[in-house]
Amino acid sequence: MYYLGIDLGGTNIVAGVVNEDGQIIIKENRKTSRPCTMEGLCDDMAAAAKAAIVNSGISESDLQYVGIGAPGAVNSETGVIEFANNFNFHNWEIVKMMEQRLGMKVYVENDANAAAYGEYCVGAAKDANDAVMITLGTGVGGGIIVDGMIYSGSNYAGAEVGHTVIQKNGRLCTCGRRGCWEAYSSATGLINMTKEACSIQQAPNYLLYQMIGGDLSKIEGKTAFDAAQQGCPLAKSVIDMYLDYLGCGLVNIINVFQPEILCIGGGISRQGDYLLKPVMQIIERERYTKHNNKQTKVCIAELGNDAGLIGAAFLGK
Repeated sequence: MYYLGIDLGGTNIVAGVVNEDGQIIIKENRKTSRPCTMEGLCDDMAAAAKAAIVNSGISESDLQYVGIGAPGAVNSETGVIEFANNFNFHNWEIVKMMEQRLGMKVYVENDANAAAYGEYCVGAAKDANDAVMITLGTGVGGGIIVDGMIYSGSNYAGAEVGHTVIQKNGRLCTCGRRGCWEAYSSATGLINMTKEACSIQQAPNYLLYQMIGGDLSKIEGKTAFDAAQQGCPLAKSVIDMYLDYLGCGLVNIINVFQPEILCIGGGISRQGDYLLKPVMQIIERERYTKHNNKQTKVCIAELGNDAGLIGAAFLGK
């Protein structure tokens, strides 16, 4: 059997055919048109899906359904995205519109939940009954699996762990609240910390500043990591601060949910052990269950950028 998944992002639309083992047979990419309408975006997703089917060499009759991972408050029962903040869409009847275009059963779920489900089905959280996935990207996304089911809350806006406060009256978050975990532990938060470090009077004396040639616009999420690994003390101070905030939020997640597995995904997770080892020291020191025999396993997610696509493809399962 084969399944078709669509990962709808603010920048790209990715559609792919996935087999029962979670292996991607083929992927098709389309740029996400901005600005766009609901109808136009559905047209683009349908075009990507049809191209994936054609290029995979299978027939539509071999597909069981289509699954979509999309940003926003997604009501998976009604098939309506009640609010898609990336596109400023309200009450988007995405399932109805996509079924009209594709002639197949369509499922939809929040993109972070879909990514967590992908890791649960065939990735780092496989065989766990309860799992949490944290995604460190432009924001901090969260997906929660409880008893093998996606947890989305009573209003389908659950698992917004990035918008829990770790610093009262702290940095302003894009949600309008101050001190959110996302404002400190996302790639955006790390970039902002790096820019602040490169703005101090002594910054030109350090490798971190020299790597960007004094141009703050060149700073990326990995810039401070790269400089710290080359021995730059200014970059190390940035990374130590970043990891401290990240560890604080992860401990909160563990203390609340006590999942079997907590996996970390997103671009920053590519730092691997350089990220995981110091964060584990914080977790071991601060988690409430430090004396329990059974502890949450913390690991790097395995599926990378494909987690959302694979999770979407498995939604009907």
